[in-house]
Formats: sequence, C-alpha cells, structure tokens
Amino acid sequence: MDRFEAMSVLVAVVEEGSLSAGARKLGTPLATVSRKVSDLEEHLGTKLLIRTSRRVALTDAGRGYLEASKRILEQVGEAERIATGEYSEPRGQLSITAPVVFGRLHVLPIAADFLIAHPKIDLRMYMIDRNVSLIDEHLDVGVRLGHLEDSALIAVRVGTVRRVICASPSYIAHAGMPKVPEDIQNHDGITLQGFSTSPGWRYRGDNDELTAEPRTRVSVNTVEAAIDAASQGLGVVRVLSYQVVEEIKSGALVPLLEAYAPEPIPVQLVYPGKGMLPVKVRAFLDWMTPRLRARLAAAGLG
Repeated sequence: MDRFEAMSVLVAVVEEGSLSAGARKLGTPLATVSRKVSDLEEHLGTKLLIRTSRRVALTDAGRGYLEASKRILEQVGEAERIATGEYSEPRGQLSITAPVVFGRLHVLPIAADFLIAHPKIDLRMYMIDRNVSLIDEHLDVGVRLGHLEDSALIAVRVGTVRRVICASPSYIAHAGMPKVPEDIQNHDGITLQGFSTSPGWRYRGDNDELTAEPRTRVSVNTVEAAIDAASQGLGVVRVLSYQVVEEIKSGALVPLLEAYAPEPIPVQLVYPGKGMLPVKVRAFLDWMTPRLRARLAAAGLG
C-alpha cells in the first residue's frame, strides 16, 4: 500500500465531506477511493471514518491521523518543491485569491504584467467575495479587504477602501437628499443578499449604536446588479468605494452622507507565515506590493 497516496485520499475525502465528493476531486473511481480508505484502516488496525449514506465523520483516531497526514504531506510537498527548483527560481503554478470586482479591476492587470516578466510561472486566480482559507484551498497569496483575523498569516498593507452610500441623481430628485443617517430609514434601498462580509449600515467609525438602513425595495446577490439598480434610480445602495469609481466619476451615482462615513477598510496582501517562502511567491509579492499600492493611491484608495 502506498501510504502517501492513502493519506492524500483520506484528506480529500474528509475535506470534501464524502467518499463520492473526494473521488470527484481526485478524479478517481469511487470504488478505488473506498478501497484505499479501507486498506488504510486495516493497515492501522483502527477505524478512521464513520460512514453514512451521504457524509463521513472522523473518529477520534481519525482526527489525530488526519492532522498528522496533513503535516507529512506538506513536508513531502515542500521537499519536492526544493528538489524541482521552486525555491531557486520563480517557476511553477502560483495560486492567488481576491474579491471578484477588486481582482478584476486592480489585481489581474498587475498579475498579467507579472506573468509576462516571469514566463515559467502559471497563474491560478480564485476570485470570490468571501475570505477562504489559504491553507485548505492550497493558495499562495490572498488579497483581503478588512482586518486580519488569522494569526497564521502575514499581511502587507497596500491601501484602503471605504464603504460608500450612493444613489442616482434621478432618485435624489424624487426622494430627497438624506441629511443625517436616520433619514436613510425613509428611503428605498438596494440590498445585497448572501454576503457574509456585509455588516449592518454603520456610521462614524462603525459605531454599533449609530446604525440606520433603508427599507429594502430591491434585493440582489451581486454587486454589479446592485450598482445597476441604483444607477436606474431604484434606491440607495451601499458598496465599496472601488466598485463605483466610474459611476461616481461619470455622475451616474452621487455619494450620500459622506460626513458620516465609517472608518476605511484596509487592503492587504496575505500569505502563510510558516515554512520557507517559494521564490515564485516572493517574486509575486515584490512585484504586486508597490504596483498595487501605487494603483490604489492613484485611484484615491491609498
């Protein structure tokens, strides 16, 4: 039995939540995955997984073995990266994550030039509007909007963004200009649903006691749709400043209650802090950091 392979199978099954999902992730027949887990349990003489019709759960022995397997596989992976020269020259696959709109507008243009300058690097860019675990998703670098909560990561600050409340001139002409936060409660609102990073509408440094939200007239699940709805005069919307730069510049949207704006949100490049940093990651950070900082400063997001 190939124990490294068996460990990899176990990790995939647990991370995906079931034998069938693990098999899909590995591109391996379900029967093969099930047999490898069973062979591993037989070799160890203990049960690692509790199987149900839909999911799997770890036994106490399984939890300990899984963590040890992850450490071993990471050490093996690092040894292979050293052997293949990944620590001596920028090469290999670089995996990064960023918020969808921010990544498209600001990260991808810089990354494109980075790839031209480093032809031996391939890019995998995972754009999603929530924070994902760099370790669990095997990502090298993340672009995070907000304060760092994971102490296992190292952060480099490159700028800030703000939460902006805005509406179209036609809506303001019809409904009136809010003077204080409490006025927002009398306005139609466009609400983003399904965003775990969208807190309540707070003001003056995100003071919990000073909150006021409009009544929801339109509810959408993408930022682009929310901005379009606001531009068409359907109500007020609250988004991040970089998301509406062009609309505000063109006059399609007008900022509201700027005197009550909450504290800016830091923009940071984050990466795992343990182990030797591959040259490809160091090269990307050295390339991205000054250019992203300058780009955000030029856009008034520094």
